[in-house]
Amino acid sequence: MATEKKIAVAGATGRLGRPAVEILRERGHEVVPISRGEGVDVISGEGLATALEGVELIIDAATGPSPDQAEATEFFTTAARNLQQVGAERGVEGILVVSIIGTDHFNTGYNAAKVVQERAHLNGPVPVRILRAAQFHEFVAELVEWSTKGDTAYLPEMRTQLVAARSVAEALANMVDGADSAPLGNPIAEVAGPREENLLEAAKLLAAKRGNGLSIETGEIFEDPEGLYTAGAVLPGPLAKLAGPTYEEWLNG
Repeated sequence: MATEKKIAVAGATGRLGRPAVEILRERGHEVVPISRGEGVDVISGEGLATALEGVELIIDAATGPSPDQAEATEFFTTAARNLQQVGAERGVEGILVVSIIGTDHFNTGYNAAKVVQERAHLNGPVPVRILRAAQFHEFVAELVEWSTKGDTAYLPEMRTQLVAARSVAEALANMVDGADSAPLGNPIAEVAGPREENLLEAAKLLAAKRGNGLSIETGEIFEDPEGLYTAGAVLPGPLAKLAGPTYEEWLNG
């Protein structure tokens, strides 16, 4: 049985943070939610020292409000610096950072900001492990909304291995409990869905499920001048943890 820990979850009210808090508590851990709603701000640092008192491990699942590269970079670097500095002062033993599979292939956009976040944490005083995840199932509906013009949504034919946010939360909990089997000395692990999927086709499944007459067409909404998304840059490596359900199973569940 895993040893119970006191764990702080940054981004506790987000898409990943909510199930992570729930699963960790189900497994007997004491969880400290970190969010502005809880009076703790990873950017200003307000309430952070108090929140991290007695905490052994931090999960950094916080996300910024903007997909813009510059704004996202500023958010992630500031949050990482504050979590590392205050965490070190409070005797935190480690930080689990949530990132994106393939993010290190990108030099522009949100993915490039995530690379900077990873480096900021890895250069900090508190030891770090990184869990890179594939795009969430929940992400498809968001992208459809963002890309809709009139009665048509325009999405790229991104090759991905869509994964449920709850499956990623379970992978995080397994890392906390020491149940994952990452290679020794490797600070980066990956989690993805059970099979390769296409973002455009997933959006078509969503539109059919909703039955609202929305047409799904090919279009670009990401910065991807080198065609990395269609080339499979965000697909998992051979050592990735694969976790169901598929997108269609999740959608119809």
